[in-house]
Amino acid sequence: MVMKKTSDYESDLELLRSNAVAAGIVALGYFQRDIKSWTKDNASPVTEADFLVDRLLYENLLSARPDYGWLSEESADDLIRLEKPRCFVIDPIDGTRAFMHGNDCWSISLAIVENGEAVAGVIFAPARNELYYAAKGHGAFINGERIVKKQRDDALIITAPLAVHKELELAGLNYIHGPELPSLAYRLVQVTTGKIDVAISRRGAQDWDIAAADIILSECGLNIDDVCLGKPKYNKTEIRHGALAVFSDIAIKASISEALIKIYGCPKADKNLEKTNE
Repeated sequence: MVMKKTSDYESDLELLRSNAVAAGIVALGYFQRDIKSWTKDNASPVTEADFLVDRLLYENLLSARPDYGWLSEESADDLIRLEKPRCFVIDPIDGTRAFMHGNDCWSISLAIVENGEAVAGVIFAPARNELYYAAKGHGAFINGERIVKKQRDDALIITAPLAVHKELELAGLNYIHGPELPSLAYRLVQVTTGKIDVAISRRGAQDWDIAAADIILSECGLNIDDVCLGKPKYNKTEIRHGALAVFSDIAIKASISEALIKIYGCPKADKNLEKTNE
């Protein structure tokens, strides 16, 4: 297969962006309404809106790029994706529980990965009218404007699970508790704007939770760190990841990574990671 040139990442990004907006319109039609929902085997919820958005994206994206692989939270995993140099990585509604409860912090997360690396990504929070997107080598944007981090003079703002907050407080770290943001994808990209300084995820996030955020962060000079394994790789047989963090200030990376490893450990050969960010 002939590999595409870097400039073609923009074409892929435009495909993702237009479909994210279309998917957002569909999802908003079910938001804050009485909708059907189910509980999946891993105890996370799923709604009829998740399935409808997933089907819309599957049909639109693969009809445009039939030679790409497909990995989505709400689709059966077809391992033929492992044979594809490029693969769509999709979370139709990231933060389904928030969506069901009428909380506006949910998003549609779309990415394209190439040889294990995220190269184009869109995170759309329709209820907040915020559209983040980036393609490799072309910068990161929100609602058409290049993302510029706002500088603050106050204490660090860290968004993390309760267990992590407790550990950081015991360690004497001075910081402000950040807002609870149920959509992991949306949570991670808040570091690009300076709304928070450190975003943390417990073990168990999967490719679709983080791939789109990864390329947006990367184009802002930031990285998602798996504290045990380093930079995440995507479209592998194992799609789950260890504890993750994004740092605006690497000076605190060591202390926070130490806390995360103490709490969650490292996966090693563990094949039973539970998904914890729907």
